[in-house]
Amino acid sequence: MPNALLKLEESKDKGLIPDHVYKLIVSRFHLVKEGISRIEKASGLNYPYYYVEPNLVVSTSIVEFAQFGIFFARTIPVIGQENQLNILIQLTAPLIAYGLLGTIHAILAHEFMHYVSLLSRVLKMNIISDEIPDSLYEEKYRDFDHLLEAKIIFKRDSTLINHIEKKFSEGFRDPRLERKAIEDWMNKGLPTTVLPIDANIIRIPIEAMAKLRIDDIIREKINQFENIKPRSKKSHV
Repeated sequence: MPNALLKLEESKDKGLIPDHVYKLIVSRFHLVKEGISRIEKASGLNYPYYYVEPNLVVSTSIVEFAQFGIFFARTIPVIGQENQLNILIQLTAPLIAYGLLGTIHAILAHEFMHYVSLLSRVLKMNIISDEIPDSLYEEKYRDFDHLLEAKIIFKRDSTLINHIEKKFSEGFRDPRLERKAIEDWMNKGLPTTVLPIDANIIRIPIEAMAKLRIDDIIREKINQFENIKPRSKKSHV
């Protein structure tokens, strides 16, 4: 596994991340490793490649002037050489610096759900080009639209399922983490990346989908997940 902290280390060496913030993140990185081990044990699948992004990532929309949302983690498809598709998980530095254990594990698991559901759609050769949301509000409630349920993927870990359902009951919400990210990171001038809301929409060329190598064990496990009858989804209205 490549060094997940490499980009953070580079930012620290360039003077973009203060030493005390870097040390805080490194000292709490064990929460990420523990969460990934927990997810792998509960799901029976390996976690995809992940790395720590040394920025706070915020999103904006045209219709919500002066408002923004925060991406504490993202599942990112990357098109490499010869149109090869790779999938990785981006974890932001503020999440690790300020997130509590339950929040970090819930977000790790939520991104893993995106990863599994994306693989499922690729296996079916669905061309992924989601309708672009018009506002942050709409995006907040679209997040679970294509996901297999936590109770299906993580049925061996009821506590993890509870973390996910608590943090993502109506889109992700953690006032404490959001406040600390703004006050202790953004307002202190630490690295921040601003993205338009449609930057989080997945679009993958069918040629790249066809070249994604998916292990037979993963294929079998996803088929098992899909053959379990899901519970009825709660309305967000």
